[in-house]
Amino acid sequence: MYPRLVIDIKKLEDNVKTLAEITKDDGNCSLMIVTKGLCADLEMVKMLAKRPEVDFVADSRIQNIKSYSKIVRDAGKKTVLIRIPMLSEVDEIVKHVDVCFNSEMETVRAIDKAAAKEGKVQDVLLMIDLGDLREGIFFENEDEILKDAMEIKDMKNVNLYGIGVNLTCYGAIIPKHENLSKLVEIAGKIEAKTGLKLEMVSGGNSSSIYLIESDKMPRIGRMPKDEKMPEGINNLRLGEAFLLGNDTAYETEIPNTHHDAIKLQAQIVELKEKPSLPIGEVGVDAFGEKPYYEDKGIMKRAIIAVGKQDTDLGSMTPVDERIEIMGGSSDHIILDLTACNDDYKLGDIIEFTVGYGGMLKLVTSPYIDRIYVK
Repeated sequence: MYPRLVIDIKKLEDNVKTLAEITKDDGNCSLMIVTKGLCADLEMVKMLAKRPEVDFVADSRIQNIKSYSKIVRDAGKKTVLIRIPMLSEVDEIVKHVDVCFNSEMETVRAIDKAAAKEGKVQDVLLMIDLGDLREGIFFENEDEILKDAMEIKDMKNVNLYGIGVNLTCYGAIIPKHENLSKLVEIAGKIEAKTGLKLEMVSGGNSSSIYLIESDKMPRIGRMPKDEKMPEGINNLRLGEAFLLGNDTAYETEIPNTHHDAIKLQAQIVELKEKPSLPIGEVGVDAFGEKPYYEDKGIMKRAIIAVGKQDTDLGSMTPVDERIEIMGGSSDHIILDLTACNDDYKLGDIIEFTVGYGGMLKLVTSPYIDRIYVK
């Protein structure tokens, strides 16, 4: 059935191997793979569970973790919830999550009570905000950080597993040696204050991998040559780097990874020659935006059966470079096939590579089928 995603499990497996060589072999970091970009696709998770390089399998949604916690745990790996939990989730977290990220002590206290009911100890990772201004205790509030760490230390059913940071996702602040060194410094102060040895100091996501000094990760594009990962960072959380082969700090492709492991295939439902300019007064489209059109004369225009309800048009690239995306509505995407001569006919399939935003929408749309290459 179309439209559909083609997910190449073998290419994703190759990406895991390459990323492990960078993060584990050269960076001395444990490898946490984030599954939310493919909405916890179970075929992908089964592959990850078999890979010895993967230490943690993480997601932002408890529903996704519930779907695969047994698979991951049976393989000897840990599940991680990377979104700050809701109070309403704590019972399910204790049952299905091995490590959860936290920034609010009220939530940690609720987790402590829920874990006591289950007779277990729940690992938590305390998030520190280094300036990106998303989740975490602000790094300048050192007294609050140490106070919270001491309170967690005294809990019977919660273990302070470590600390972490998120960068680039909201404020677009790029990980650097300077800001990540603050995280290492905070970890040291927590250990000195509490007497605990933190198992994890998580230095961010796919935007941090460029800091690892590795001949497999050469300084390319806009990457600064004098930046490096500070000693003491021992974990990275990789989603887009795994799925699409991208470093997200400087928007560069990681060498020896596949950037086309996930593709969209959609079918042509109309193919006609029409003017490039709509006729009549231009108002706003179905999404409240006023479009702009360039007069290119008569064009060969194709409509494919997928739309803005399913994907992000700005995050799609036709594999056939002669094709141009003109725009779309909720159910349709309009393509310019003028340069393609007579290579396409009604019913043919157009293939696209996708960026992170487009991929994320496609995997959560119930109207997009999936097939796998293994």
